[in-house]
This record gives sequence, structure tokens and C-alpha cells, in this order.
Amino acid sequence: MSIEWQDLPREPSLPGLYARAATRRKITGTHLPDSGLRCWVDVDGKRLAAYRKVCGFVDDGLLPPTYPHILAFALQMQLLTAKDFPFPLLGLIHLSNRIRVLRPMGGISRAQISVRVHNLQAHPKGATFDLLTTLDDQLGPLWEAESQMLCRGVKLEGEAIERTWEPTLPLVQVAQWPAPADIGRHYARVSGDYNPIHLSAVSARLFGFPTAIAHGLWNKARTLAALADHLPRANLEIAVHFRKPVRLPSEVTLLASAAGSSGELRLIGAGDLEHMVGNWQPIA
Repeated sequence: MSIEWQDLPREPSLPGLYARAATRRKITGTHLPDSGLRCWVDVDGKRLAAYRKVCGFVDDGLLPPTYPHILAFALQMQLLTAKDFPFPLLGLIHLSNRIRVLRPMGGISRAQISVRVHNLQAHPKGATFDLLTTLDDQLGPLWEAESQMLCRGVKLEGEAIERTWEPTLPLVQVAQWPAPADIGRHYARVSGDYNPIHLSAVSARLFGFPTAIAHGLWNKARTLAALADHLPRANLEIAVHFRKPVRLPSEVTLLASAAGSSGELRLIGAGDLEHMVGNWQPIA
């Protein structure tokens, strides 16, 4: 599929995009747009430091492997609230996330972000699509990510597909941390993601959740911060599948295999409730 790229002169403004998202509640079609958005963005040192603090990353001179998602968030919002995007943004469910760090992400002050969607497929609960995000510096591709999103209620022809994956290696406990009641608000301030299901029990109940839940990408970021000594700095692919949400407040435990170029992980809560599973490996 040929992608028609639109180059933006600056990052989109989030307040207007949230207003647009709040007024779009209907499914308007079953075809994804074959266009994408690109924009050069600056890395703000204060915002990066605040992100590291919220997610538990130390300042090692490199961008955290999840941080390009923060740089791309406004662009993703503009893409997913555009008139030619057929699904309402509010209500989309993040099923999985795969990140590839192609080169060490050090000394980056400015980079180009690109976002697009593809791979619309039937799912037992509706339809899924992949949100693709890439980060390039002046030397070329540096980082890329693929988020599988579910939209309930979409009817597509074809066999319904649901991706599954389970850890197979021996795992041991490597870390444990609290997910406090206000972590959704703290993460929203450093990420820009003010989805009501993460902010408070009151706002979460409006969308059918008994209490606020942690951002999936905070769970992944906090996990990768805890695994910093386990993982290579580049030539690295990290994939996770989100299972049961982390209700706030709570405490979670991280299990992982031995440090090395490849391995597996599992994030659990009370009663061995499985929140997230995943693996890391060299880029194929």
C-alpha cells in the first residue's frame, strides 16, 4: 500500500484534539486511511526528566525506550481523530505494543516522528488495527513501534483473529512497586494522555470502570526501567501483551528471565492476576 504523507510544520495542539475526540462517538466505516503524518519535534529536557521520574528511569544519557511514544502522542491523536479515520478514539483498547530500538538513542535533541495505521483485521470482539510510529534522526531510522488497537462493535468479513502469547522460560521475581491512586494523573502530565479512565475513579466510572486504571504504556515503561540491567541498549525488540488492567491503587510484581540478549517477562498483581506478559530479543 502506498502511503500519502502529510508533513506538519509543528506539533498539533492537544486541547483541540481532545475536544474533537470527545464529540466523535460513532463508527463511520470499515476502511483505514492510506495516509500518514510526519513532523519534526524537539526533545524538551525538563519534560524528559519529569518522565524519567514518573516511570523510574535513571538518567543514563539515552532516551528511555518508551519515550518516543511521548514525542509522538500529539501526532497520533491528530491521526486518530481525523475525519477519514473510521473509529472513535475514546473506547479504543490497547492490546499489545512492540518497540524496536535500532540504534542507541543518545544525544538526541530533535527528531522526525511519523505515524500511520494499517492491518485492519477481524477480532472476536470487533476489529483490530496497528498504529505504526517511527522516529528518525539526521542519520535515518532510530526507533519504531507497533501498537495493536481494538475497536469493539466493528463487523468485518473474514476469520476473526486473536493474537496470543505466553512466557515459556523460567521466571523469577526481580522487582515490586506500588501503582498509587494518582499515578494516572502524574503520567498524564508527562505524556499528554488525559484519557478519563486513568485519572480518577469518578471519571473512570463514566466509561464503565469501577476505579481508575494505570496507563498500559506506564506499566511497560516502569517495567523496562526495572529491567534496565537486563536489556541491551540497542538492536532490541520488546513486545508486550496487555491482559487485565492495573486498578488504582494497587501493587504489582515483575517476574523475568535471566539478563541477556533475549528473555521474557510477566507483570502480576494480587492473587497472581496477570496484567502484562512479554519478551525481548534482538531485532530480526
